[in-house]
Formats: sequence, C-alpha cells, structure tokens
Amino acid sequence: MKLILITASLLVIIFIIIQIYVVMTADKTKTQPYKVLLAKDSFEIRFYPAATMASITFSAKSYKELGNTGFRKLAGYIFGGNEDEQKISMTTPVRMDINDSIATMSFVMPSAYHPGILPKPNDKQVIIKTAPEEFVAAFTFGGFATDNNIEINTKQLINRRNEIIVNVDWKGVS
Repeated sequence: MKLILITASLLVIIFIIIQIYVVMTADKTKTQPYKVLLAKDSFEIRFYPAATMASITFSAKSYKELGNTGFRKLAGYIFGGNEDEQKISMTTPVRMDINDSIATMSFVMPSAYHPGILPKPNDKQVIIKTAPEEFVAAFTFGGFATDNNIEINTKQLINRRNEIIVNVDWKGVS
C-alpha cells in the first residue's frame, strides 16, 4: 500500500512538472512586463509595475510542497474553475514567496484583466489581488527548480556575508 502511494505521488509530481514546463515554454505564454534598470553578469535589477494576480496562501514550508498544491489550485482557476467557466491565459513568471510560517504562490493575470472584471474563483482559497509595483533583484538559472537549488541561488543573489545596501533613486537614473 505504501509503495502504491509513493508511486502515485511521484506520478502526480512528474505530471505537474511537465504541465508547468509545457505551459511556460509555449510560444503563446505572455510575460509580465518589466524594465531592466541594471544588468550585471549574474543578476538584474528590475522594475515591475503593479499587476493583478490570482494567489493562494497556506502553510507550506518548501518549494515542493507549495508547488504541488498551489499550482494545481491556481491552474484550476485559469483553466475554467471560476463562476464563468472562463479560460484565462497563463503568464510568466509564477511568483512564489516562502518563509518560515506562510507561503504564497501567484499567477500574474494577463494585462487586459483587473480585479473588477476577472471571474470569481470556484475555490475560496484562490484570491484575486493587485500587487504593488516593485523593484527586485533577479537571478536566472537553468533546469528545474528544487528547494536546494533555490536556496543556493538565493544565497548567491543575496550574498549575506558581504552585503552593502544603499538607497537608490531610480527616477534619477536614465
């Protein structure tokens, strides 16, 4: 019985990974617009304008745990799991925020949508919200994301041992 559960879980995980890959590599997938403010060899500083998102929040403590449940619920919403049975295009990136107590996964909605015109999700855990504009540091790496390589690459981006932080007025940079 235990072997059957393990096998079924692995098959579900593989299916989800394949679905993410197919959706994100399709030519029709749109990307949330952003402006690169600074590009270095290993990272970029980007400005993302405010965006409408479908989000789910719960107590996952790892990428794997959040990815399994979060992706399934959010994909259900955009694939017609809403009051209008409307299909909504997938966009990239899929946003994830995981900390010690709570985790959030969000799908950015296509730019034509805002909270007032999106259909109501059938799943009450899916929340439609507007994320504020933000400045971010971005590091790109190949392959599939895992908890381990996310941690390694985040540490490389953050560089906790030798960190210098200064306020920057990006409006003054052309």
